[in-house]
Amino acid sequence: MNAPDRYERFVVPEGTKKVSYERDTKIINAASFTIEREDHTIGNILRMQLHRDENVLFAGYKLPHPLQYKIIVRVHTTSQSSPMQAYNQAINDLDKELDHLRNAFETEMAKHSRDY
Repeated sequence: MNAPDRYERFVVPEGTKKVSYERDTKIINAASFTIEREDHTIGNILRMQLHRDENVLFAGYKLPHPLQYKIIVRVHTTSQSSPMQAYNQAINDLDKELDHLRNAFETEMAKHSRDY
C-alpha cells in the first residue's frame, strides 16, 4: 500500500525540532509556529487558549496537507506582548489546566475505588 507507516504520525524525525518559530516580515508582532507531529486536537486547544489572552489580536492554525503531520499556528499580538510570550503563556496555562484535570480525575477515581 502507498500509505505511510503509522509511527510517522507521532515520532519526530531525528534532527527536526518539535516547534519552530518564524517571525512575520509584513506584520508587526505576528509570527508562525510550526508544530511537528500534531493535529487538530492540539491546534484547536492552543488556539482557544491564545484567544483567552487579551493581548492576542489573532490566533489560528491550519494543517497544510493531510499527509504532512504538522500544524502551523499563527499569532498576532498587541504591542504590549510578543507572539512568543503569548505562545509560552498559553502552553504554561494549558499545562496547569491539564495537571488540575488529572489531579481531579485521580482523586475521584481513588474515592470510587475505595467504595468497591
